[in-house]
Amino acid sequence: MDPLKSKLKNYLFRYQPSTSQWMAGETNVSASTSVTGSPPADVVPSPADVVPSPADVVPSPADAVPSPTDVPSPVDPALWPEHITDTDRLEIVRRGPFKVPEGFSFPKGPDGRAFHINLQLKSLPNKEKIQRSWLVYSAKNNAVFCFACKLFGSKIIKLTETGYGDWSNINICLRSHEGSPDHVKCMLKWKELDMRLKKNATIDQQALALMEAEKKRWQDVLKRLFSITLSLATRNLPFRGSSQSLYQQDNGNFLKEVELLAEFDSVIQRHVAKVTDEASRTHYLGQQTQNEIIQIISSQIVQAIVAKIKEAKYYAIILDCTPDISHKEQMSLVVRIVELVPKPDIKEYFLGYMDVVETTGLNLSNVVLDKLRELDISFKDCRGQAYDNGANMKGKRQGVQARLLKQNSRAVFVPCAAHTMNLVISDAARSSTDAIGYFGYLQRLFCFFSAATQRWDILLKHVKLTLKSWTDVRWESRLQSVMAVRSQVKEVREALLEARQTVTEPVARSEAQSLAEEVGSFRFIICTIVWAEVLSVTNQVNKLLQSSSVQLDIAASLIETAKASLTKYRQSGFSEAIATATELCETLNIEPELKKKRLRSTKKQFGYEAPDEPLNDAQKRLEVDFFNRVVDCALLSLQERFETLSQVRDTFGLLLDFQKVHGMSKEDLHKRCIDMEKTLTDEGEADVDGLEMMQEIINLAQLPLQTTAMEMLTFLHDNNLQEVYPNLWVALRISLTLPVTVASAERSFSKLKLIKTYLRSTMGQERLSGLAVISINAEVAHSLSYDDLISDFASRKCRRALL
Repeated sequence: MDPLKSKLKNYLFRYQPSTSQWMAGETNVSASTSVTGSPPADVVPSPADVVPSPADVVPSPADAVPSPTDVPSPVDPALWPEHITDTDRLEIVRRGPFKVPEGFSFPKGPDGRAFHINLQLKSLPNKEKIQRSWLVYSAKNNAVFCFACKLFGSKIIKLTETGYGDWSNINICLRSHEGSPDHVKCMLKWKELDMRLKKNATIDQQALALMEAEKKRWQDVLKRLFSITLSLATRNLPFRGSSQSLYQQDNGNFLKEVELLAEFDSVIQRHVAKVTDEASRTHYLGQQTQNEIIQIISSQIVQAIVAKIKEAKYYAIILDCTPDISHKEQMSLVVRIVELVPKPDIKEYFLGYMDVVETTGLNLSNVVLDKLRELDISFKDCRGQAYDNGANMKGKRQGVQARLLKQNSRAVFVPCAAHTMNLVISDAARSSTDAIGYFGYLQRLFCFFSAATQRWDILLKHVKLTLKSWTDVRWESRLQSVMAVRSQVKEVREALLEARQTVTEPVARSEAQSLAEEVGSFRFIICTIVWAEVLSVTNQVNKLLQSSSVQLDIAASLIETAKASLTKYRQSGFSEAIATATELCETLNIEPELKKKRLRSTKKQFGYEAPDEPLNDAQKRLEVDFFNRVVDCALLSLQERFETLSQVRDTFGLLLDFQKVHGMSKEDLHKRCIDMEKTLTDEGEADVDGLEMMQEIINLAQLPLQTTAMEMLTFLHDNNLQEVYPNLWVALRISLTLPVTVASAERSFSKLKLIKTYLRSTMGQERLSGLAVISINAEVAHSLSYDDLISDFASRKCRRALL
């Protein structure tokens, strides 16, 4: 079913007094069902459950028992009761005629005709149009009613009985009806009552004041419940406990917050008093209502983000997947946009988790497109996509990026620069047997001391910085593991020597002896110094690449800086490492020499190429087999793995550094502008005009020189020059929209581990995604209006409280 139709249906179907049934999915309310439509576990009062009475339908300050007609009437005229009471009439007039949501698709009749929204306007002879506020569309009957005559008229006509649905003759019917004397009388009665209600001048003003007071009380209660939900969700705290009753020891954080607030806040104090005294079973404190509040807040956040995306027009998607604690594959969807209000700024917003069954490129791409379609976000406006380096993501034929490029060729793929930098280090760590063995020794050191508390205490006696374990998943773990040894080699060796004398297990004593000899060797110290330098260079770049606001030009310059630093270190790094290691050996009282190992020769098949001559010098062999391999592999991997990023940088390089543009020839500038136009063209539609953009860039010579794309975009925005340089304005926004890293998706998995723990492993997907949306987009969540949240809460289904 269309989402708008579904929403309209849920909003229209309310209460039918003739059948005493709740129509919004809450049928057959009985004594065993709670007020909010949830099972008996949703009942919050600590004493024994009580049977709901009619007084709980619409609570009044005097706790009077209202009649069934006091229940809020439906908004659809086709569902109004046959005999409308004064209470119903007052409520309906105060609420006003129901307006069909924008974009609602009206169903067609047998003749192919349908109601049109323009029928609610009447054309005058002078070409002016006035609103037909009395004309109300009924989704149930697919017909129109006269709002005024339905409420105040006495004659039985189609516009008041079943509705008028003959769309071929609708104009004749409306013109005839709005000129009739009965319609005019009903309109005057409606307008008079509406004016009296607005001025508080009705006869039953005292009753209305009581209703307004009760309505305000419930709104104040809901504001506090929404606030409690926001507080718990943004801090990733669990809501429920094993008990669902107030003033129980294990009733969870939500009810504990309510109890705490009741001690200081009079509104919650009176509300809790009514609940605990069994004066009312309408409390909205149960677990089903908690889920509904979470879903309302998250949906409002997503709607606000979608509005920002549509305002920015261009966006990029960031995806990543990970299994959760219940072994379900969760895909995180993040969008990146350039906000222009109040000033240009890059923002990345989390839209939720999606449970994926298969992690193939086909299934993942379908899930993403379905999600965007559900949120009413046009994929044609997508200008970038960023994923990790998995084959299912970056595959050139079957990967997600390839499949999405077929749907929109302007969605430029940019691999995650932070993931790529981590792979560069992984490649270098596997390039040499000495490098592999070195990290093996680091892991053995950590495992030895962490295997027993006695050994860990020995380590703490000697070192200030404890040893760290390393893993390929945690990008900074290798540097932390190396630096813990690099800064305190002497202390770690002394701890090993003490452990050798202290521990009683023969295997542990032998392990301590072996590790002490290795840590005190000249080879180990050289490897430690080399890896500390290499990892310091790459990790500094990796840290900057993980920022959500990093731009393509900044990422490209950081990578070039890393290449230059490694190239310079390749020339003199080994000799500097030897000198530093020699000084360190003197402090350890060990000989700075490499132990020579016997070179074993193996038989080889005949070949025309002569075998390499073996290196007899151990230091030279360490330089060739370890240092040169590690640094050369890192440089080569930087060149190969960042090739795609380099291509994207070359395409948009014209906008990344305007200092170079002024020295560019006109032919080269023309070629680059045309290439950018082709890149931003799909199915004959182009985002920019290459020739016009070239002329705009040439005219920039008279403006103050700007350096980066963000600075230029800010300059155009602050000086209101969008109409002077329209193509440059669009191209700059697109270039800044391109993502460089998927670190935002990675960070969302940290929230996933905090929300869905082993104690909360049975959490539903909708609740999980809703809590994550609130927690990650906390800034947007706190900007929401409580009035909008309460209005959404009231419109989702019929409530037993006057909202």
